[in-house]
Amino acid sequence: MAAEPPRDGADAIQDAWRRELPGVPVESIGVITRIWWAAKVFGDERRRLLANLGVDVATLDLLSTLRRSGPPYRMSPGELADACMVTRGATTQRVERAVRAGLVERTTPGSGYHARAITLTDAGNALLDRVVADLLAAEDRLVGHLAPERREQLADLLRELLAGLGGPSLTGQVGD
Repeated sequence: MAAEPPRDGADAIQDAWRRELPGVPVESIGVITRIWWAAKVFGDERRRLLANLGVDVATLDLLSTLRRSGPPYRMSPGELADACMVTRGATTQRVERAVRAGLVERTTPGSGYHARAITLTDAGNALLDRVVADLLAAEDRLVGHLAPERREQLADLLRELLAGLGGPSLTGQVGD
């Protein structure tokens, strides 16, 4: 069995509030504060790596969403907005930048304005292959100090936590 990690700043915050407000439940501090801190580390690292790779978080989200949709890697603007969990206006801005960069194109598989779709280009696909491989390798290093069974346990606990929070299905990227 692994040794218990040393006490950290979240423990100190929890102890201080326990002292200052006796009787008020402070146990959530140990979970939520650490989740916030981990999210900051993960988000900062993701933004740094993506900047080095020449892509921003919003573009990665757009391209990844198209790629995960499967061949022919095409979605309507509304489907993209829903899947990325951003407004239609934000989706329009993301698509405009990606079109100018040659990463996606607007297609019209049917007739009329509402038949418009956004399709991943070969250049977008190639960029995504390179970026996602590098990103996942870097993120694997961030959690690599945890044994595989601990990572799986943590993933299960976080899934349970998110399920208990209700709300919409969370499918987009984090880090904007």
